[in-house]
Amino acid sequence: MIGNGVLFQFFHWHSRNDGSLWDELAASATPLCHAGITAVWIPPAYKGAGGIDDTGYGVYDLFDLGEFDQKGEVRTKYGTREQLLAAIAAAHGAGLQVYADVVLNHRQGADETEEVDAVEVDPDARSERLSEPYRMRAWTRFTFPGRHGAHSTFEWNATCFTSTDCNAEAPEDYRIYLLNGKTFSDEVSAEFGNFDHLMGCDVDVYNPAVREELFYWGRWFVDTTQVDGFRLDAVKHIPASFYRDFFHHIRTHFGGRELLGIGEYWSPVVAELQAYLGQTEGVMKLFDVPLHFRMMEAARAGNAFDLRTIFDGTLTQADPMAAVTFVDNHDTQPGQSLESWVDDWFKPLAYALILLREGGYPCVFYADYYGATEEHCTLTSHRTLIDVLLDARRRYQFGDQHDTFDHPNCIAWVRTGDAEHPGSLVVVLSNGEAGIKRMNAYAANATFADLTGHIGEAVVTDAEGVAEFPCPAGSLSVWAQQ
Repeated sequence: MIGNGVLFQFFHWHSRNDGSLWDELAASATPLCHAGITAVWIPPAYKGAGGIDDTGYGVYDLFDLGEFDQKGEVRTKYGTREQLLAAIAAAHGAGLQVYADVVLNHRQGADETEEVDAVEVDPDARSERLSEPYRMRAWTRFTFPGRHGAHSTFEWNATCFTSTDCNAEAPEDYRIYLLNGKTFSDEVSAEFGNFDHLMGCDVDVYNPAVREELFYWGRWFVDTTQVDGFRLDAVKHIPASFYRDFFHHIRTHFGGRELLGIGEYWSPVVAELQAYLGQTEGVMKLFDVPLHFRMMEAARAGNAFDLRTIFDGTLTQADPMAAVTFVDNHDTQPGQSLESWVDDWFKPLAYALILLREGGYPCVFYADYYGATEEHCTLTSHRTLIDVLLDARRRYQFGDQHDTFDHPNCIAWVRTGDAEHPGSLVVVLSNGEAGIKRMNAYAANATFADLTGHIGEAVVTDAEGVAEFPCPAGSLSVWAQQ
């Protein structure tokens, strides 16, 4: 159960390709649990088309978890199958749940070409056909020769895909080709007229043989790894009915086991996320991408941003039980195609907004916690502050929430605690000058200390539970009842 839990994304885009990540996870599981983390999201664990340099989103073979000599190496970027299973066991032993990143939208790195019938479509308006049907040679045959039929004998060919951009006769000429008289699904994002095709060979989940293979893989993967759920990549490109049926199938197979699903529907428009949640009939949660963009906007605008509106147009506001909140992730970090990094000065405020409020299932990003040194930039560690917020969440994130969103540059809220977790928590944020909030902390004649250490002097409430709680300029204070 999620409850008051916190998810941790245990990788970033430029995690080392030396096969050490699974061992690092095993060693980090207990410290993360002690810090207040309750679940980890691990990167794609199977063989990618780019071998050990593939982050996992160029998926080649779902059944090769670092076990077979394929794409130039036995292990994946993150390690071997044995290391993976040991890391998951260590995480479970430490009390953490494990959610596996899954890419079911496309395949890349085919083993053979084959002749196919194809129609070119306009990449910017997918309903527009740019050619008559013609024969071409495409990279659409996946035979997995290094696996020799282990775990599954299914081989993929052009009938398994709706479209491709892998033309063997023009490898440098990017075009999208509809295959074998097929059409794009109408259960996907309407961006570009239709966003069924994202990259590589687009999996046709309406093909009965493909559906059965993917359902079988889901059963096999959970049986093999004992993961507790999935982070689902690129769901806006995958027909909604597929994931509805996929989760019904595997949950039924495992006797009603929860097997949490968290979908990545990359859109800043909350109505699109709500529509997808409806289409999938509640089988998953979604990352609150609109909130991420609100945080990015707030960071870049400084004191010109009205903090009272930070949750406007977000999934956390519209459907908090369905929202997975995050500040940044592997796709938003500098240099990536979806780069939308939240500036460092705002990171403490952003993490307070997702960790110390009701609504949403918060996710902490590896690079925000541990930091990361990359070729073109250094990502700052905010571990000290995040640890303070995690501790505050674990001890005080209970009871009623009372907001004081009455100033564009300084907002605050109170968590009142409950019978099992007594003690109030007051959080004050400023994106401008130093601020002060006169608030009812719902604790009479009580002493409060700022857990962040930003303000050294204690605050004492009066007989009505009221006091003035200060906050530094462009920062935050987290006042815990002593």
